[in-house]
Formats: sequence, C-alpha cells, structure tokens
Amino acid sequence: MNSIVYAGRHLTTFTTKQHYHEEWELIYCTGGRGRLDFPDMSLEYSVGDIAVIPPKIPHTNNSEEGFTNIHLNIADATMLFREPLLISDDTEGHILRSFQDAFYFFNSELDSRHQIVAALGNLIVNYVTAFHSSKPLRGIVDEIKSNIMHNFTDCDYELDKYLHSIAFSYDYLRKLFKSEMGMTPHSYLTYLRVQMAEKLLCSYGIGELNISEIAYVCGYSDSLYFSRVFKKNFGCSPKQYAEQKSREK
Repeated sequence: MNSIVYAGRHLTTFTTKQHYHEEWELIYCTGGRGRLDFPDMSLEYSVGDIAVIPPKIPHTNNSEEGFTNIHLNIADATMLFREPLLISDDTEGHILRSFQDAFYFFNSELDSRHQIVAALGNLIVNYVTAFHSSKPLRGIVDEIKSNIMHNFTDCDYELDKYLHSIAFSYDYLRKLFKSEMGMTPHSYLTYLRVQMAEKLLCSYGIGELNISEIAYVCGYSDSLYFSRVFKKNFGCSPKQYAEQKSREK
C-alpha cells in the first residue's frame, strides 16, 4: 500500500503533453504557477500546492511563466478521492520536506532506501488525507499557530510581544485566530503547555520529574502558577493527576 514507484522532478517547464498514469500521481509545485487540464475540469496551481490525480485520468500541464515541481507516482494509494484535487501545504512546508526526502531516497543508492521510501509513501498519503479533510487556515492564523507551536516550551516566550509585532491590530488578530481555531492565541498557548504536561505526567510520573521540572519543560518558570493552570484544566493538581495515572497502570 502507498508504494512510491517513481519520484521525479521538472526543472523549469512550460508544458507537458497529455498523458496518464496507472498509479496515483502527486505533483508538488516548487516554483512558478500553471494549470492542469483534464477532460472535464481544470486546476490552477501555484507554489506550495499539491495536485492529487487518480489513476488513468488524462491531463496536460501548462504554464506561461514556467513551473518546477516534484512528482510522485504512488501505487495502491489508500485515498478515497475520485476526482483530481488541489491541497495546499502549511507554512512549515511539512509536505514539501516529505516530497524532497522521497525524491532523494528513491533515487539514492543507500541500502536502506526501500524501507525509508515505503515509510515516506505512507506519510505523504496520510498528509494528503489529513490536509484535505481539515479546514484550511488563513495565512496569518497559520503563521501565529506555527510561532506558538515553535515557542510554547520557552519560559521566556512573549506571545503578546510577537502579536504586537504583526502589522495588524492586536484585537483583530485575536478575534481572527479565535474564529479559525475556536480559541484565542493565549488559550492555544495554554492548551499546548498543559497537554504536554499531561503527557509527561503520564509517561514519567512524579518520581522521575518533579513539578518544577515539568513546569519548566512546558514553558512555565513559576511552578505554583503552573499547578493552578493545570488544576483549572484537569480538575486536580499535577501531583494528584500523576498519582491517579500511576494507580491506573
């Protein structure tokens, strides 16, 4: 399942003649923009877009300015789509990195390349399925979310300072983020921190990490404040939570 049977790339190209594949074709646009034409529809794409084309559907690829891409053929893909579609990568470029790795390892001479390519095939198909089913975020919301995810474990992270550095009003960003994510930026920051704390308490318990250490690892320099926040979210103190999970095990 999800076997990558070919990985190639186009350097600057303006057109490809009509063709089809026996397998699924996934095309990541790495440069330029263009249009994929199918018998009964067209898809316009640009950098960061991924075209997902089911087997045996004829298509051409045309661009006035030229495009570059990485394209993969995947056999027995576990996708339920029946029509060609476009999805967009996130601001972190997670799908791009997986395509780049797939191209590199597919064409490498490493002894372990087959296992790596097999894992990447599953990863890429799962990315496509997840990104297609999830609601796309507006660009600025995606950037804020990414910034929080990268910094939430830093005790010195100043979310307000970051938000005020963006060329939009603070209140507008707060409302926009909440409308897209269902919570404010600060609530999202707290959510990530307490979820990480919960995982640590389940994995290690109090015996291996004390409350101050867990608080610090999760972005809290004040262990008492961390305990209050944790209790507000889980209904008990971190110590009580760890003891409860230990008894359950």
